[in-house]
Amino acid sequence: MGNAVNDKDSQVDYLKNRLNMFMEVVDSLDPESTELEDVDRLISMLDDLEGKFKRFQKDWDSEKES
Repeated sequence: MGNAVNDKDSQVDYLKNRLNMFMEVVDSLDPESTELEDVDRLISMLDDLEGKFKRFQKDWDSEKES
């Protein structure tokens, strides 16, 4: 995922893929053995996803203004 994501379709695909990866991680967790570090990693993943969304949203807003 090191490629630049510049157009809106690619950005949406990126967000979908990252959300799917997050969901796979959540589905793979065993509630009986999940530790605090696992929860912290999930929170970090969500923070990263939110940051990308905000970044992409700025791009989309600037496209509307153009």
